[in-house]
Amino acid sequence: MALPLLNYQPVSQNVRVTGYEVPGDDQPRIFSSEDLPSGSEWDELIWAAYRQIFSEHQLLKSNRQKFLESQLKFGQITVRDFIRGLATSDPFLRFNYQTNSNYRFVEMCVQRILGRDVYSEREKIAWSIVVATKGPMGFIDALVNSDEYLENFGYDKVPYQRRRVLPQRNQGSAPFNLKTPRYDDYHRNQLGFPQIIWQTSVRRFTPQEKQAKAGDPSLFLGMAKEVTPATNNITRVAVGDINIATMVPYRKK
Repeated sequence: MALPLLNYQPVSQNVRVTGYEVPGDDQPRIFSSEDLPSGSEWDELIWAAYRQIFSEHQLLKSNRQKFLESQLKFGQITVRDFIRGLATSDPFLRFNYQTNSNYRFVEMCVQRILGRDVYSEREKIAWSIVVATKGPMGFIDALVNSDEYLENFGYDKVPYQRRRVLPQRNQGSAPFNLKTPRYDDYHRNQLGFPQIIWQTSVRRFTPQEKQAKAGDPSLFLGMAKEVTPATNNITRVAVGDINIATMVPYRKK
């Protein structure tokens, strides 16, 4: 029996209110199959879906799902089914699910499929329980079948980052598909960096013009200190042991 999804409160108001920003580069471009796009427009829609799900770091030719692309172009599946197929494909799970913790995987999928950041740590825990009980396939299905996905993207729109402009800030945040998939704080702590390495010896920098040239006596100072001079051992004799008669030369008669 699967565990029910834990309740979590949506604490962010950024993606849940209507935006009145002036159109610009921060506003997302919406790709939809509702108007029956032409051949080139289909390619742009498919490319946008790859960028959203796989991110810029994983756009490899080997990751293409040509069978899904063909089904989408011939109307056999919807854009929603195409997004589901990309998120449950072997390359996506291999690069994102197998190389990250459940919490990080949940965060990436919510960003790329629902188009928003996670509300809180409680939402991460709630969805990570779904990953642990139903597996990554069941978790992806829960996101794609959710009311939030259908209300914002429906069956025909490619997911996008719904709001990039933050309150009290003129510039938008970094797009979700440009964030590095693996190197967040959790993964960096596993790798053991950043770390502070303290050296016992303190090195001093000497400018080149102040460095000793060839033949400078200071270069031989260390060698001179290592030289141990040879000393003569003096034998000490007591005065009472000295035979003065044998030591003082007398003139011979």
